[in-house]
Amino acid sequence: MLQTILSIAGKPGLYKLVTRAKNSLIVEALDETHKRMPAFATDRVTSLADIAMYTEAEDMPLAQVLAKVRDHEGAKPVSINWRKASAKELTSFFAEVLPDYDRDRVHNSDIKKLLQWYDILIKSGITEFEEELAPTEGDNVDARKSEE
Repeated sequence: MLQTILSIAGKPGLYKLVTRAKNSLIVEALDETHKRMPAFATDRVTSLADIAMYTEAEDMPLAQVLAKVRDHEGAKPVSINWRKASAKELTSFFAEVLPDYDRDRVHNSDIKKLLQWYDILIKSGITEFEEELAPTEGDNVDARKSEE
């Protein structure tokens, strides 16, 4: 599911990939408006499946981090007000969720963004973060397989 959930730089919130058009992607906002709009090649579009968090050992896929937040919060919106939380409150909360996160490379803004995305996904009814993230049809992986 996360491979079709997108973040678009410069636009708030998260978007679900609806379809691919000739020169764009058609996306739908994951908020109460469900507004559809095009995302063009000039937009910096990132699939949540392609994002990872720094830890002391190795990078952890965002799906696993979101699952840890879900397990910590009982599949409910986060208990901390991430908008108004102090730096100490954010780092303390995130240390409970992911104790081995890299404190030098994961910034407070990263934690806020993660918690914002988590809340959006939970309110949209998306809670199965760790299911296998297979590439979507038409991705580069499919092209490489057909060339072999």
